[in-house]
Amino acid sequence: MKRFYYLWITLFIILLDQATKLRVRYTMNIGESLQVIGDFFRLTYVTNTGAAFSFSLGSDAFNRAFFILSSIIAIFIFLYLFSKENKGIVISGYALILGGAVGNLIDRIAYGAVIDFFDFKFFSFIMDRWPVFNIADSSIVIAVFILLFDLFFPMQEKKVPNQEVNFQTIEESL
Repeated sequence: MKRFYYLWITLFIILLDQATKLRVRYTMNIGESLQVIGDFFRLTYVTNTGAAFSFSLGSDAFNRAFFILSSIIAIFIFLYLFSKENKGIVISGYALILGGAVGNLIDRIAYGAVIDFFDFKFFSFIMDRWPVFNIADSSIVIAVFILLFDLFFPMQEKKVPNQEVNFQTIEESL
């Protein structure tokens, strides 16, 4: 039953991701950019038929089919891992990945492409701007950092010993 509570993280990410994408979709035009913090942070409405950093495998139709299928497979893999894991921090990471994967999968199925809108200026010695991303992408990246942190700095979770209460001893001491 405890594991069920972690699925609230997944649901929260999906709802937040879809709500922000709908807001962008219905209030902005594709390619439109709004400055939030000068040129450093903008909201820019773009779509992406490929994967992260606009990685593409060819045509939009092939990308859509491939990334829908690979997302579904990844979701089932992480659901399995989620069901077998006992460490709360790792379960949280899996819940974030599931939320992000489902959020982007919804876009691919509904629109044929993922809606991205967070647009940050990057240090100009590598690239001018960071690739545009969304809540689902952020959730997956945060999860990867959580899982890497746990991998390199594992922490033992304290287990509460299963102690039986002896009511006769309590009554005698009163």
